[in-house]
Amino acid sequence: MNIVQIIPGSGGSFYCGNCLRDSKYVVALREQGHQVIKIPMYLPIFADEHDITEIPVFYGAVSIYLKQLYPIFRKAPQWVDHLLNSKPLLKMAASMAGSTNAKGLEEMTVSMLLGEDGKQQEELERLVDWMAVHCKPDIIHISNALLLGLAHRIKEKLNVPIVCSLQDEDVWIDAMKPVFRDQIWKLMSEKAKDVDHFIAVSDYFSKVMQQRMKLSEEKVQSLYLGVDPADYQFIPVSNKGRNIGYISRICHENGFDILVDSFIQLKKRTGFEDVKLIATGGSTGADTKYIKAIRNKLLREKLEEQVEFIDDFEETGRKAFFNKVSVISVPVRNGEAFGMYMLESMASGVPVVQPALGAFPEIVNLSGGGIIYEPNSPEALCEALAGLLSVSDKLNILSVKARKGVEFNFNIHDHAKEMIAVYQSLQMSHS
Repeated sequence: MNIVQIIPGSGGSFYCGNCLRDSKYVVALREQGHQVIKIPMYLPIFADEHDITEIPVFYGAVSIYLKQLYPIFRKAPQWVDHLLNSKPLLKMAASMAGSTNAKGLEEMTVSMLLGEDGKQQEELERLVDWMAVHCKPDIIHISNALLLGLAHRIKEKLNVPIVCSLQDEDVWIDAMKPVFRDQIWKLMSEKAKDVDHFIAVSDYFSKVMQQRMKLSEEKVQSLYLGVDPADYQFIPVSNKGRNIGYISRICHENGFDILVDSFIQLKKRTGFEDVKLIATGGSTGADTKYIKAIRNKLLREKLEEQVEFIDDFEETGRKAFFNKVSVISVPVRNGEAFGMYMLESMASGVPVVQPALGAFPEIVNLSGGGIIYEPNSPEALCEALAGLLSVSDKLNILSVKARKGVEFNFNIHDHAKEMIAVYQSLQMSHS
């Protein structure tokens, strides 16, 4: 089967769970004998991607932003577009403030959802024409519903089934100015008719999107994310220091300050003198002031030597990170549709401590590899971490459960087979 995956990139400036989800899934499909082409949009996917060097980045973030604001760029010579869409320039743009934030990109989001009626019509034609020549797909899988504006023209030109994943679109839309929110949800609901099937990453998020996009139950299916357990080394927590880990973009939305405040409280208790906090996941320019304020707080508390920031969050860096930590927490303020870092952690035998928000309880209950706390406050998180780090037997048991939970319930190879069954069913009904 020839499959095309359309994936928005993060530019490699921070740990992007959605990019990681799509890339791991593509590898699993290829291992089962299918041909898969990844098409990046906006920004490159990861700094260490080696299988898409010949594939252009479509809808280059710099180019479409300038064309949206300044019509003169729509008539610029082709060499200007090539320059603006060059990977070095896109990677530099990814690290800048606001490049991956919803605020200020409301009109762009609306225009993208309008598809051939939006201001990116030429880029849409370029994408569709390139796929028609280079891909000849049996099925096309769009990474998220914010890209639904692509679907109508793709189907019109290529006449193949289209699948769309659902993951955390609400986080992007709800951060926008109120005047745009209803318009965008309405547009997404209208554009849903151009998609054959939706795949939500959790039961929790399936219900969220059915309500917000007015989707019928029949059109939405839940398929969990997965990883390949063989890619992760299990190291018993008894062989590590009692270190707390954080792996995600270091920003306010992901609650890094909540974890830091809970760590400060923990260090004031007797019996946790050896515990350290290790953080990785990168950031963008928008997070610079936030991170500086946290570093200053740690300095005032005389804990700067007890907190380690690891810059390398690509594959090698992540493995080194998991070898150092005994537990992780990413206290996302509003929860998430899933959280790939949970699977990566648990596959490494690292239990997770997550707030009772979003899909976190669903994933923890199914895996058995962590604990849930509430409310999502530094005090509650401190209690949860203290309770876990104080009882080595409990930590060891959760570590083993975490690994087994991923092997049996979140194995990427099992989920790839489930997705192929969906593709084949859609192909049969389409022909």
